[in-house]
Amino acid sequence: MPTSEWAVPEFTTSTPLASSTLEVYRRDVEAFADWVARDGRTAPAAVERADVRRYLAHLTTRRYASRTIARKAASLRRYFAWAVRTGRVAVDPTLGISAPSGAARLPRVLRADELHQLLDESPEGVAPSSTDARDDAVLEVLYGSGLRVSELCGLDLDQVDLDRRRLTVWGKGAKQRVVPLGDPAAAALRSWMHGGRAEAVPAGPADVPALFLNRRGRRLTPRDVRRILDRRSPVPTHPHALRHTFATHLLDGGADLRVVQELLGHSDLATTQIYTHVSKERLRAVYEASHPRA
Repeated sequence: MPTSEWAVPEFTTSTPLASSTLEVYRRDVEAFADWVARDGRTAPAAVERADVRRYLAHLTTRRYASRTIARKAASLRRYFAWAVRTGRVAVDPTLGISAPSGAARLPRVLRADELHQLLDESPEGVAPSSTDARDDAVLEVLYGSGLRVSELCGLDLDQVDLDRRRLTVWGKGAKQRVVPLGDPAAAALRSWMHGGRAEAVPAGPADVPALFLNRRGRRLTPRDVRRILDRRSPVPTHPHALRHTFATHLLDGGADLRVVQELLGHSDLATTQIYTHVSKERLRAVYEASHPRA
């Protein structure tokens, strides 16, 4: 582990980002600190530009994905920019350092049959449980409203308005937005909130504000959501795939790109535009499979 001179926890707590993002940055900086410590550089002020270059080259020889290397380089740039601002380092050793950005990967979009099995099918001969009601609501909201998994896990009861069928969501950068609830999502939430959730709260603890709870009566975590998908999905699926599918299906249905941007909570329209590429790929696939002279 790096010495206290690196002040990694202080760096992350002073950075206005989501906790999950800060944890990734912290691990990236600690991994670099461990690596340079092998050469006796136990403080950030001792790091030189050549050290950063050699570290990125080391990651390449270890066959790290280019996207991962780019992220680690971004973590180091953010850390050393903070270290310069706070007087811990005189010169930023990451200045002028570039890393491969990696080929952009199109998001995976679930097929109609995969969505049907994920959202509509239930095990035959098995009575629905409170856990089933929760899982149904989680999946319907992820696909029906396009939430990030962190946003879903952060929902509290008072952020749900079933009468007006909408959710108030706190997204990245502590930005608030209101997203609509479709009929299936609203019905699944009503079933969970008015039935299954009460069974999930163990007797004794004070009022729990979280909308979604795990079997211990605590707030659902992104890892819990991944387990739900592992149980329910017919193919290996990440929670973010439901958000990708939500956005792509909206655009395929004729939704305006800026409306989709607002629903997703993207601050930059360029981030949303990747879904137009997905839609074009889907259109090409349909064309090539259907047109006699494709």
